[in-house]
Amino acid sequence: MTSTAEKTMNDIASNYARVSEQIARAAERAGRRAAEVTLVCAAKTKGPAAVRAALRAGATDIGENYVQEAQPKMHAIPEPASWHLIGHLQRNKAKVAVSLFRLIHSLDSLSLAKELDRQGAKQGMTVHALIEVNLAAEETKSGVRPDALNALLEGASALSYLQLDGLMAIPPAVSDPNQARPYFRTLARLRERYARLGAARMPLRELSMGMTQDFSVAVEEGATIVRVGRAIFGER
Repeated sequence: MTSTAEKTMNDIASNYARVSEQIARAAERAGRRAAEVTLVCAAKTKGPAAVRAALRAGATDIGENYVQEAQPKMHAIPEPASWHLIGHLQRNKAKVAVSLFRLIHSLDSLSLAKELDRQGAKQGMTVHALIEVNLAAEETKSGVRPDALNALLEGASALSYLQLDGLMAIPPAVSDPNQARPYFRTLARLRERYARLGAARMPLRELSMGMTQDFSVAVEEGATIVRVGRAIFGER
């Protein structure tokens, strides 16, 4: 008889395969290759066993919302993985975040950019980050507003240990995934506009957008990274 734990692990493997196939189909509809899209498995509140099940199913990238939750989880997982910080980052957690995560998705101020740069200098490494853009100017969400993006890019361009790899956004909650499409298009246009102006240290190649409810639409609109939790791990 299959135990509850075994069923959960099998479900995660099946879910991962299903999401990967949906990404491939969305990419094909947009005339893109599935390999252009990185699937980040958003593992907020999920334990090491669930993350290991995803890795065994073929996942390579794991997303965490909180530094303090991710740290012990990472130590409990021997399998190699690329770890992403996809939640809001406080400046006082920057030191640990720089040491743990391959990519930080939630840079939202020049003060945080300077702290990431300082920690990169101290740790002798380039810090890779995405600027989080608050597309709808929602008071309850982090992120720089579109009209302040240029100033943040200009300020960050003077930093030596911080590389801005792209943009990230979480659109407002909608009932129909297609209602998120205009926000994804806006982020793609912002990335295109500022990528043309950026130096080599600000390539802005990445567009991190799309979650469980709308990742297929995001891929159709140019997402290079999608952050999917519930569709892989189940409800929190």
